[in-house]
Amino acid sequence: MKIHEYQGKQILAKYGVPVPRGVPCFSVDEAVAAAKQLGGPVWVVKAQIHAGGRGKGGGVKLARSIDEVKAHASRILGMQLVTHQTGPQGQKVRRLLIEEGADIRKELYVGMVVDRATQRVCLMASSEGGMDIEEVAAHTPEKIHKVFVDPERGLTDREADDVAVKIGVPAASVPQARAVLQGLYRAFWECDASLAEINPLILTGDGRVVALDAKMNFDSNALFRHPDIVAMRDLDEEDPAEVEASQFDLSYIQLDGNIGCLVNGAGLAMATMDTIKLFGGEPANFLDVGGGATTEKVTEAFKLMLRNPKLQAILVNIFGGIMRCDVIAEGVIAASKAVHLKVPLVVRMKGTNEDLGKKMLAESGLPIISADTMAEAAQKVVAAAKKA
Repeated sequence: MKIHEYQGKQILAKYGVPVPRGVPCFSVDEAVAAAKQLGGPVWVVKAQIHAGGRGKGGGVKLARSIDEVKAHASRILGMQLVTHQTGPQGQKVRRLLIEEGADIRKELYVGMVVDRATQRVCLMASSEGGMDIEEVAAHTPEKIHKVFVDPERGLTDREADDVAVKIGVPAASVPQARAVLQGLYRAFWECDASLAEINPLILTGDGRVVALDAKMNFDSNALFRHPDIVAMRDLDEEDPAEVEASQFDLSYIQLDGNIGCLVNGAGLAMATMDTIKLFGGEPANFLDVGGGATTEKVTEAFKLMLRNPKLQAILVNIFGGIMRCDVIAEGVIAASKAVHLKVPLVVRMKGTNEDLGKKMLAESGLPIISADTMAEAAQKVVAAAKKA
């Protein structure tokens, strides 16, 4: 789950990370009122969407008067903001952050993710903060410094100070940088984050260390522990099909292809998509119905796939371990009838009650194409999609 910049800053502030004063706004009038409330000669008008690169896309503007705040807010609010992370369709801006200006002397980068190889939280930091951190990672990786944090000790003073010095924090500001890095780590750890990033982390003219931006993503499997974070979810920023899928406990991500995939288990779903591509097809979606799929869930899964106008065939690939093949067969038959399925359907089943499931499909009277192996199933669905 993702949240907006202003929400990330609210969380970081709770952990002692200094952030600029700012006010989230939903209208131009609110933006003007926020600027007046904050006071000062300079404000920043920031689009709030779940994507990076907002500055380059025209979604972050400096204002030196209330009239400029109004003009920028009018232009940004409601715009279709296109960045390198939104794709060409862009993302509609529905929220703004009006923030006090900052005296930026230097821009740094700090971020945290979980490193699978070491099974620890990895702190990454660089002296080259700002909008082009991806370029730094690609072309000058030696400028990115990493610390793999021991979960028993947490981020130690020595580790934090060492990173701060390496990225160019002056000696007088190192204690502040230490507090920021340790606060970021505690926020990441205690909130079950999957990503926590400050880009840029700035040094001000008077030597303060301030988080000028904040990006936080969270492990959806841990959200039951954080109702306060769940309350920050902005459904307008998410794909409507994916939102609907989550309501039925389905893992669904729409892709650019034309072959729908309904699979139980994320690993098998990935392998199924790979096999489709191996035989020249393009998956239309990732869809994991999980180990406890019901007829209702399968029906909703079919409905989600069929809303894709590019869909030309569907592959159901089931391994019956916890999930029984006859239950899936019952769901497939009911779903096919309920949605009046008109695209070719290929079904491959293996595992618990496999023979019963196949018998139910064969006797359903539906034009279902059966397959015994993943390769056969992929070849058949690719051929069916080409004929459709």
